[in-house]
Amino acid sequence: MEEIGKKKVKIPSLVIVKKFAELLGLTVTDVIKELMKNKILATINDEIDYDTAAVIASDLGFEIEEDLEATGTGAMTLKQLDEVLKKEKESGKNLRHRPPVVTILGHVDHGKTTLLDAIRKTSVVEKEAGGITQHISAYQVKKKGELITFVDTPGHEAFSAMRERGVSLADIAILVVAADDGVRPQTEEVIQYLKEKKIPMVVAINKIDKPNANIQKVKQELADREIIIEEWGGKVVCAEISAKQNIGIDELLDMILLVAEVEDLRANYKRLPLGVVVEARLDSKKGSIATVLVRTGTLKEGQDVIAGAISGRVRRLENFKGKQLKVAEPSTPVTVIGLNQPPNVNDVLQGIADLKFAKAIQKGLEAEGNGAKKLDSKTMLKSIEDQNINRLNIVLKTDVQGSLEAIDQILGTIKSDEVGINYVKQGVGDITESDVKLGQNSGAVVFGFNSQPTTVAKRLAQMNNVEIKTYRVIYELVEEIRKRLEEMLGEEVVRTDLGKLKVLAVFKTGKQDMIVGGKVTSGKMINGENIEVFHNEKLLGRGKLSNLQQNKINIDKVKEGLECGITFEGEARIKEGDTLVCFHEEVVKKTL
Repeated sequence: MEEIGKKKVKIPSLVIVKKFAELLGLTVTDVIKELMKNKILATINDEIDYDTAAVIASDLGFEIEEDLEATGTGAMTLKQLDEVLKKEKESGKNLRHRPPVVTILGHVDHGKTTLLDAIRKTSVVEKEAGGITQHISAYQVKKKGELITFVDTPGHEAFSAMRERGVSLADIAILVVAADDGVRPQTEEVIQYLKEKKIPMVVAINKIDKPNANIQKVKQELADREIIIEEWGGKVVCAEISAKQNIGIDELLDMILLVAEVEDLRANYKRLPLGVVVEARLDSKKGSIATVLVRTGTLKEGQDVIAGAISGRVRRLENFKGKQLKVAEPSTPVTVIGLNQPPNVNDVLQGIADLKFAKAIQKGLEAEGNGAKKLDSKTMLKSIEDQNINRLNIVLKTDVQGSLEAIDQILGTIKSDEVGINYVKQGVGDITESDVKLGQNSGAVVFGFNSQPTTVAKRLAQMNNVEIKTYRVIYELVEEIRKRLEEMLGEEVVRTDLGKLKVLAVFKTGKQDMIVGGKVTSGKMINGENIEVFHNEKLLGRGKLSNLQQNKINIDKVKEGLECGITFEGEARIKEGDTLVCFHEEVVKKTL
């Protein structure tokens, strides 16, 4: 009966405590008290996530559901974008055909980058002079008059979060498997992910020109993992290619178009645009630049937009070749110039009616960002537990947002109960004097990836002994941070149990030593090692095995099942029936 009386409340995915209290019709004090009972220390202006809100509301006697049309801040999340796209497809209103968005996945060194280059060279729209801008993460090709959009994702296994981002944006995935290497662990990881997300795939068996290529073996290995190609009676299309020799690329693109036709991809070109930021950076000449993949609607030059906490007016749109566009339609990757600062990767870019609204939202978000924290139950509980962790303070600057995301993800895999990383600051662009001052005040090391200190910053760092370390290879940067964390760990004593002996007789009892005889019941007894004495499973004391004999002959070790005599040095008094445990201890440097 109690359940029936529960009041239903809709809660956004993120909500400020004050707004949460209003939605529940309770005072802020009551809500904060309930949060504190759950070990969540939040103030009136702090933001809590939906999961936390659900627990608190339930404890207070409410029934809640997630409000997908609101976010609590005005900024749309990827989850909400997916929901909008799903509803748009179901409605069927104002929908027109759109190009497929494709990503290329597979094991490191199986030729993903070479394949991307081969597709670019043979099929890129507008083959004018000039290569692809260094940081463009998406581009388009044309085949049979049809456009195909490719989202580029880094290949190394540590970039799984970035690859996952690519897949979450993609309609079709090309699974690249090398004909001379077959299905590898990362290939299996990708297959599992594609199955879970139910993303259509095209298999590209690459490197067929290699002398040791074994195409049939690859097909069998795929079949073993429930990827059955059409030739073998399955539903997965497969292309045999050599990206290096430009073999089979046309056929592969034909297959992508075939899969796209089956998927019947459509979008609403008439609505305000929604897109996802796939890359962002600061350009010394153009200012803030964001690469956006338009998901639905049409993005236009001069349009007001918001992306997360950032707002602005689109001053210029450029395609992946740097050519100016007036409009960007669904599935188009486009460079947006005009935002007041670089947004975050994965922020949803929304076209809005007027800039006043955008600036109001941005102002609100900035206020929350300055005086508020985004709190979720896991983060808060972890912060309480982590208070005793010894932390390495770092300032991290990178060339682009994607690099920052990748480094953050790799460093996040370093787990320790004793040491951790404290980001004093993370950002995109050159290392400036303010970064150095932060490093000086917090004792932090300033790390740069493809980011160099300005002349003033370098001079300031030398004057104040602030360490600046710059790298061009992510793994060199990560290894340096890992090494520093390990140095903070210190040493530990590592114990290795060697064997047990049951005491059958006591031959001599001295002040500091005893001679006893017994049988090794497991493992082995080794001369010179440590001994623990147990009586009825209770520890009596510790000592040293100073002499080991068998048939009155000194020996180094005695194995299981054999009898021996030992000289024990220590204060514990050994009796018949006691158990002696032989073990080795060494002091080693702790590692992560």
